[in-house]
Amino acid sequence: MERRNNMKAREEAINYGLSFPDTYMEAPFHDPSWQLIRVTGSKKAFLWIYERNGYINLNVKVRPEWRDFWRDAYEAVTAGYHQSKEHWNTVILDGTIPDEVVKQMIAESYDLITDSPTKRIYEAVKKIPRGKVATYGRVAELAGNPRMSRAVGNALHKNPDPEHIPCYRVVNAKGELAEAFVFGGVNMQEKLLEADGIEVVNGRVDLEKYGI
Repeated sequence: MERRNNMKAREEAINYGLSFPDTYMEAPFHDPSWQLIRVTGSKKAFLWIYERNGYINLNVKVRPEWRDFWRDAYEAVTAGYHQSKEHWNTVILDGTIPDEVVKQMIAESYDLITDSPTKRIYEAVKKIPRGKVATYGRVAELAGNPRMSRAVGNALHKNPDPEHIPCYRVVNAKGELAEAFVFGGVNMQEKLLEADGIEVVNGRVDLEKYGI
């Protein structure tokens, strides 16, 4: 960010942090100058805001593969202050880092803190195109862990938004529909698949033809 007075820099960092869904601010320490932006529900902080050595500092979580990139690219990005040096960076708002880069690092921190296997499963299912199906194992692969097929089934059974997370497009390794399809039973799953243009024969889908 361009050099601003500390009050302005703090205000802009707080406002940007709070622009993400389901977030709130807290000042949990004896020093009120330390402010945290947390995620509702998990209560995990993805943005720490505080003043140190005359500048507003931000602590943000970072992927290991990007940690050293940011530190090498900007002198004002250092190992996380009072946090894991492996997983957190400190961003010093001294005016040398472009606004869009600071925002990118904050956004990446939010994404890391809100990430979960269940979230990745739902995102993978959203990407199954109309006219196609995926097995539980394939969804697990797309979600980043081929060994969590059972977790896929559990997550889909608790699908919070079946209108936008098309769990009916997920079948077992043999292409068979779920006997206990939670949103209306096996007949409803068959009807939804047929509406997508997928042929269902004896409760089974041809994976060679329709699988992804």
